[in-house]
Amino acid sequence: MLNHFEFEQGSLTLNWDDGRVTRLDVLWLQDHDPAGRHDNGQRLISVLDLDWQAGIHAVDRQGPELVIWLTNGRQLHYSLARLNQDCLMTQQDDRCWSGKTLWQGDDFQVPAVDWQDYIGRDDCRHQALAAVADSGLVLLRGVPCEPGQVLKVIETFGFVRETNYGRLFDVKTVVSPSNLAFSNLGLGPHTDNPYRDPVPGIQLLHCLANEVDGGENLLVDGFRAAARLQAEHPEAFELLTRIRLPYRFSDSQADLRSRVPFIETDQAGKVLKVRYNNRSIAPFMLPFEEQRAFYRAYRLWAETLSAPELALTCRLEPGDCLVFDNTRVMHARTAFTDGGRRHLQGAYSDLDGLYSSLYQLGAAPC
Repeated sequence: MLNHFEFEQGSLTLNWDDGRVTRLDVLWLQDHDPAGRHDNGQRLISVLDLDWQAGIHAVDRQGPELVIWLTNGRQLHYSLARLNQDCLMTQQDDRCWSGKTLWQGDDFQVPAVDWQDYIGRDDCRHQALAAVADSGLVLLRGVPCEPGQVLKVIETFGFVRETNYGRLFDVKTVVSPSNLAFSNLGLGPHTDNPYRDPVPGIQLLHCLANEVDGGENLLVDGFRAAARLQAEHPEAFELLTRIRLPYRFSDSQADLRSRVPFIETDQAGKVLKVRYNNRSIAPFMLPFEEQRAFYRAYRLWAETLSAPELALTCRLEPGDCLVFDNTRVMHARTAFTDGGRRHLQGAYSDLDGLYSSLYQLGAAPC
């Protein structure tokens, strides 16, 4: 809670018991005035309503409230608990890599939750969703091996993201596949659908059958890979955050295009999203003087993602449903034999739905 405060005409400085120091401009105080919000939390005022000439005249702590008098005669009443919550929220970005568990290879064990526990206990559902938020993935075990069940999994935390592949898609060998994922070929580390704007944030793979030799899933923490690239090749890292590449997927049903960087960062340089899908990069042109440097950075990123020690091997068995962050976790697959049956059903959702369910649950994981 609040330890002490100081103010001058243009700002208020709050010193919290946990050592945090928050400095707020008088314009921020006007903009966040609780009296300027509807009961549903939405603002009733806009930036055009702020008084740029007003300053802070006095501040007083009155029990659970902080009362601020402005030089224009206006009073602002802030709940200390709410003010603390708002200040904490502005300092946290739960989508970037800060504070998350970065992992590599078989040193990491995929968090797993039993399906019956997941649907029957809020604390276990919280545990599963928190695992996706923290490490980028969770394995739900014992999900019924029924076609379409993957959509019911999504309904427990968000909404189905329908694409040109439909509400769900079957991953099994077909003749003349529109996507190499529907063949028995091995696939390198990649994220799905970089040609979409926005890209689906969550991907699910539900195993209905797996009787083949091979076909193991390989998983790579893209945040860990980006951290390694930044540490070992900072110039390449910076270049790949700056250059936006065109991606495209085209068939008889769709022509999808986007332009995004391999590594996406926030204003502080913290990684928000990573992507890699060399199969879907459209023709592009860079200034000649940047071309060789870009291809060097591109190669270093591909080499980093392919480093054997970063890959975690995971063989999905019938009833397993892997839920992972498609803006962070790269997935790959070893080749498999034509004999036997291998059938996964996949579907997409979005990160905001998962985080919304996580916020609403709000309980400690089991």
